[in-house]
Amino acid sequence: MKYLLYYLIGVNIISFLMYGIDKYAARKRLSRISERWLMFLSIIGGCFGSIIGMFSFRHKTKKVKFYLWNIINLGIWLCLLFRYMK
Repeated sequence: MKYLLYYLIGVNIISFLMYGIDKYAARKRLSRISERWLMFLSIIGGCFGSIIGMFSFRHKTKKVKFYLWNIINLGIWLCLLFRYMK
């Protein structure tokens, strides 16, 4: 269980940072991080960091698919964690 928590903390930090980097790249007109990569980070456990990154950086907030994708993945991960903890 301890290693799973370390993994989730790490992937959420990476996901949060990727949203910040992509927002910076968008403002400076640099090479962007693909939406597919951001969604992949969410599905492997970075959904909480993705949601915080969306609101912190005001990035991808106008795209409904990112809201839905992250909320659905957050629900799935919470269900898995609660099931695993029992």
